[in-house]
Formats: sequence, C-alpha cells, structure tokens
Amino acid sequence: MRRFIFEGLMRRPLTEPAPMPEDPAIEELGAALAARARARLGRSLSIRMVDAGSCNGCELEIHALSTPYYDLERFGLHFVASPRHADVLMVTGPVTHNMAEALRRTYDATPAPKWVVAVGDCARDGGCFAGSYAVSGGVAAIVPVDLHIPGCPPEPVDLLKGLMALLDLTSQSGRRG
Repeated sequence: MRRFIFEGLMRRPLTEPAPMPEDPAIEELGAALAARARARLGRSLSIRMVDAGSCNGCELEIHALSTPYYDLERFGLHFVASPRHADVLMVTGPVTHNMAEALRRTYDATPAPKWVVAVGDCARDGGCFAGSYAVSGGVAAIVPVDLHIPGCPPEPVDLLKGLMALLDLTSQSGRRG
C-alpha cells in the first residue's frame, strides 16, 4: 500500500493531449446547417432522439455531436427532452414490439410541423434484427419517415449532412403537418 501512495505522489499526472485545432470542414458544414435552419425555421432546430430498440451504436455517434469536438449547440441545433418541443424526431434502431406504441405516441405528441429521420441501417428495415420475433420492422412501418441516414452506425459528419439534406428537402416540398 505504501508503495502505491509513494508512486502516486512521485509520478506525473496522466493527462490527455490538447485537442487538435477544429476541422474547417466541420465548421463549414455546421455553419451551413445553422444558416439553413434559421432560413427555414427562423430559429434553431430542436431534435428529439428516440431509441426504438437499437444496439446503441447510433446513439453513441449522435451523442458525439454534443461533444466539444462537434459542439452542435454552437450551430443552433439542440436536443430536447420532450417531443412537444421538437421539430425533428431522430429515431434509431429497429422498432421493437415493445417500443412501437411509444414511438407512435411520441410522433403524435410532436407539434404538427414535424420531420422524422431514421438513423442507421436498422432503422430502415430492421437491419440484422429483421425477422426477429421481437421486431416490428423499420421506423417507416410505424410512423412516416422523411429522411433516412444510412450507416452502421453513421458517422457524426454524416448525421450533420443528413440534417442539412432534410432542411433542403423540406424547403422544396414544404413541411409535414
């Protein structure tokens, strides 16, 4: 025990290196996304994330958007805790039978101008879980989907590009009620 205390006092602290300077491509992508959100909505974009039964791979990538490296908040996009405050429902995973009703209720609780983004391959058609006794299918089997972002899991940059594509798509076709 004494040895561990002594080593702890004498050893230099282990720290992580300073983060690399910001990637200009991410900065440019985020600024373009923020500009489109403000032009389309007149305010920031609010996102409600729903895990419909995934393996959590997509959630890890979505949560990476909130880290200091990507910092989604600086672009005027933020995650909200209630579907009543959301513009976008970002749904991950295959929809399990147990989550189907919860997803429908979340969709119904979202205010009338709303968009649904299915994130990941499992959200499209069930992915590797398709055909399971516990899976209802992809997100589109339960609620209407406006955009699908492919990948297993999609990278954070792909998520930003997908949100920008959603804003472009809806500015051409109008908002769903």
